[in-house]
Amino acid sequence: MTSTELRQLSWRVSSYTGNSGNCVEVAGLPTGARAVRDTKDRDGGILILDASAWTTFLARIQQGAMTE
Repeated sequence: MTSTELRQLSWRVSSYTGNSGNCVEVAGLPTGARAVRDTKDRDGGILILDASAWTTFLARIQQGAMTE
């Protein structure tokens, strides 16, 4: 996908996002992969995680491995 196509995806913000301003947006790709970007810099870089990496990432968050 081109960067223009990525920016036109249906992006969503997590319902767990508070008012801290530290938010990310996620969009699903046709391949099952996920695109992730910083809400504060929507024209910045976009991280693409394949389906396996996305599942691992979510599991690690749920285990508390990604805490501040």
